[in-house]
Amino acid sequence: MLFPREVLPSLLHLTPEWLRARGLKGVILDLDNTLLPYGDEELPEAYRAWLLALREAVPVYLLSNALPERFARVQKALGLPGHAPALKPWLGFRRALKALGLPAEEVAVVGDQVFTDVLGGNLVGAYTVLVPPLREREFFYTRFIRMLETPFRRPRGVGDERLDHRR
Repeated sequence: MLFPREVLPSLLHLTPEWLRARGLKGVILDLDNTLLPYGDEELPEAYRAWLLALREAVPVYLLSNALPERFARVQKALGLPGHAPALKPWLGFRRALKALGLPAEEVAVVGDQVFTDVLGGNLVGAYTVLVPPLREREFFYTRFIRMLETPFRRPRGVGDERLDHRR
């Protein structure tokens, strides 16, 4: 439940073609340190064109544990549906899937954290994608959690041979 299906070197690698090749028709997207550097409210220029191309191809839903006031400002500026606080990993994903109108297996859940984005996406049966955080500066609790995430920051099945006791 803690391993992502895919690990990408950057959010910019998640293209409409990449999604189509995997049969994915929608995206649930984390906000902080995935789409925006932690604490920022302005989308980096490189991500603006990427998001525009993605939105033209598939529906995108923002799902975040951010404070509601900041999330609302960012959401309005981006013109995307979404909600916060989502209380990831336990809540929020089913509501996002319902808003997208797609079954979980046709949706990519994309984020930078294993214990929120990947776990929550896997719990609902979505296609989980882990990307590196955009910024090292982040909430103090998140810095601690990242240390615990290290063994899981690889795709499902990669390196699992050591766990197979039948060999």
